[in-house]
Amino acid sequence: MAKVIKVAKDGTGNFWNLQDAIDSIPLENKARTYITLSPGTYLQPIHIPKRKNLITITGVNPELTIITWYNCATKIEHHKPASLIGTGTFGCGSAIIEGDDFIAENVTFENNAREGSHQAVAVRVSADRCAFYNCRFLGFQDTLYLHMGKHYFKDCYIEGSVDFIFGNSTTLFEHCQIHCKAAGYVTAHSRTSSQETTGFVFLRCVITGTGGMHCSYLGRPWRPFSRVLFAFTYIDSCIKNEGWHNWGNHENEKTACFYEYKCMGPGSWADKRVWWGKQLSDREVEPFLNHTFIDPDRHKPWLWTKFGHRVPYSA
Repeated sequence: MAKVIKVAKDGTGNFWNLQDAIDSIPLENKARTYITLSPGTYLQPIHIPKRKNLITITGVNPELTIITWYNCATKIEHHKPASLIGTGTFGCGSAIIEGDDFIAENVTFENNAREGSHQAVAVRVSADRCAFYNCRFLGFQDTLYLHMGKHYFKDCYIEGSVDFIFGNSTTLFEHCQIHCKAAGYVTAHSRTSSQETTGFVFLRCVITGTGGMHCSYLGRPWRPFSRVLFAFTYIDSCIKNEGWHNWGNHENEKTACFYEYKCMGPGSWADKRVWWGKQLSDREVEPFLNHTFIDPDRHKPWLWTKFGHRVPYSA
């Protein structure tokens, strides 16, 4: 039977501190545990460790329910030792999620380190089968670190500047807003081999920007076989005409898999893209738009709402 834990800053819940609520859940828990957050700003880093699975954190409104902290890669003030969370970019997340089957709904995750503070991660996900619904991810450089695993983002808002969606996960973003706050790069995927099945797919998303016209790239290859697709996505004029960057290495142009399919908007001009980016055909794009891209075993559904039903997929 599912367990519900209420966290409220006014003392009306089971806990007032979110990490205390997480710590109360036993390792190897077999039933989903729901942590409900009352509206408020939770100024604290959180860590969901390995083997602490099946946790859902849910708020009522992401603009009113905010988890925030201020670490950056060069300065980490955590309540957990580095041996548990890591150092540098890997350890600086305001939220570090290492337990499988994690879900968040209606919550904002923020790294409020000032602009120019180097890498400052809002969320690091080092877990499998994680999903985020109607959440916001706020930061500048390296906002969302999708380190590993399979993930699904639906109706989310993600902002940043440099490499602000990065990692080597297999992730589908559906109906999300991607916002460029300053000149930089939206993605930095790190697939290291053509045999890996990882990649980022942005399906029916919107890319906006306040950093200026033609100031950002759709992505650059953190590792040589980086794989990113934007499909049916509106791209505004914040994106440079060339679209993609080779990270200063022409060899990456031979291996990076940077794709677009039927995108629209003033930043989507296919004939102005770099020669090594590719506009996919209907046949080529099909494997990326199928739900099996992130859920290869349809007999073991893992994308759930808080009511325990599979999330409808609209590809």
